[in-house]
Amino acid sequence: MLLTVDVGNSQTVLATFDGDQRIDSWRVTTAPRATADELGLLWRGLLRDTEITGVAACSTVPQLLPALRELLDSLAVPVVLIGPGVRTGVPLHVDNPREVGADRVVTALAAHELFGRGPEGRGRPVIVVDFGTSTNVDAVGPDGQFLGGALAPGLEVSLDALAARAAQLRSVELTVPPQAIGKNTVAALQSGLVLGFAGLVDGLVDRIAAEIVGQFGSAPVVVATGGLAPLVIDSCRSIAEREPDLTVHGLRLAFERQQAAGRRPASP
Repeated sequence: MLLTVDVGNSQTVLATFDGDQRIDSWRVTTAPRATADELGLLWRGLLRDTEITGVAACSTVPQLLPALRELLDSLAVPVVLIGPGVRTGVPLHVDNPREVGADRVVTALAAHELFGRGPEGRGRPVIVVDFGTSTNVDAVGPDGQFLGGALAPGLEVSLDALAARAAQLRSVELTVPPQAIGKNTVAALQSGLVLGFAGLVDGLVDRIAAEIVGQFGSAPVVVATGGLAPLVIDSCRSIAEREPDLTVHGLRLAFERQQAAGRRPASP
């Protein structure tokens, strides 16, 4: 069983795979100051008696990387930690490839493999909208190349900032409001945040899709992922597909590619 671990700024997603089938998944709060021993205890508690034959991981939390590396180094199974210099097969068509987060790279990989195939098997562009600590709207070309994208604050980050900076406002439950015109402060905040972010996403998708059509001559399919996606996607008119944990699928694919490269015989 393959274990995939996506360490995000707010949450960590762990999932197990048997081949290409996801068996179990867990979403836990990321603890940036956790030690390798604490991470190991958490993993063992979730996995119980599951036999792990390999691990693929990525992290957007630099503070946690030393503990994560220490834990991975202690495992007696093949391990792939996605980061700069690790080949995933995703061409990075950006100014500085080392700036692109590992999570965005493997998410692009999964988006292409799972959604970037047209009816006749031909490649098609994909736009990935990842609703997490930040809201990422990334473009993937028809050949699986990462083209770049747009980064905006996430829903929870925006809510926290409003509650901290505005004396008359407070933190509220993030839920879809019954209408856009809020009749009280809570409803007005929910409208501005949830419906406002839906409008932000639709606007960015429209602009990015137009650039993709101009470059490749075909319209992209738009896929939503991330922990906060269920809150917003039904209010977005631009999103056609959804996969809650696209990144862990990308980690699985990256692990498989690394293993295949290791087994490939050397050229004479």
